[in-house]
Amino acid sequence: MIQSELSQKDFGSILSKYSYYIHPGDIVAGTVFNRECEGFLVDIGVNIVGYLPLDEISLDSNYISIQLELDFLLNYTRDFFILAFDKKRHQLLLSIKRLDYIRAWKRVKQIQTEDILFTLMPIKLNKGGVVVFLESLQSFIPRSHLSLLCNYDSKLLQKEIQCKLMFVDENNNKLILSHKLALLSAYADVLKIGAIIDGHIVQVKQYGIFISIHGILALLHISEIGYTHIDNIYSLFKVGKKIKVKVIHVDMKQGRLSVSRRELN
Repeated sequence: MIQSELSQKDFGSILSKYSYYIHPGDIVAGTVFNRECEGFLVDIGVNIVGYLPLDEISLDSNYISIQLELDFLLNYTRDFFILAFDKKRHQLLLSIKRLDYIRAWKRVKQIQTEDILFTLMPIKLNKGGVVVFLESLQSFIPRSHLSLLCNYDSKLLQKEIQCKLMFVDENNNKLILSHKLALLSAYADVLKIGAIIDGHIVQVKQYGIFISIHGILALLHISEIGYTHIDNIYSLFKVGKKIKVKVIHVDMKQGRLSVSRRELN
């Protein structure tokens, strides 16, 4: 963030002196008319020039390095966000990035309100999960919220992932997404309580069986397998085998299913 050499009160006094009815935080229309070493000069229709630094052009941190020539911005007319007043240069500091950031969060909140499913391309993998961009805002899909159908390797970066918003925090610029929740929503008509469905065993534990159903992990607890005591669960169920179960609980917060076989035996 560029820091102003004047307070907002001082800034307001200067603008009032010259009858400029603009303030920090205002959005103004302007035309880029000249390129300088570290930015662009912008005509915003008043007697004080606007200055757009290179690092305020785009939300995309790779934008400047990718765009080796930025002369296409010359004579470009669009809206700008007023950051501050630069006393030394006697210029208004402008930003496209801040304006795009504000608008991006408005679109994210709209997505959240409408409970929309969307598809994104992974950008980077780390130990905890997948980095993606939603409306140019860096977002994160925890590894625990990827479906069982997603192989966690470099090939994942070549495939789009269907997602749903799970956690939104504008104050801390934090967006957490879930692939599992998207699948639960997509298969809502199939994966509803009481539905009888086939799955495949992916893991057997002493306390129960984990089953893959449309890529979503479901737990068949040992108490839900039947009405009789089970001495050795490992002898009854094998990884890879197909199994029919009944959905008894859908956890839309964690993207999980609970299933039973008690009424199927």
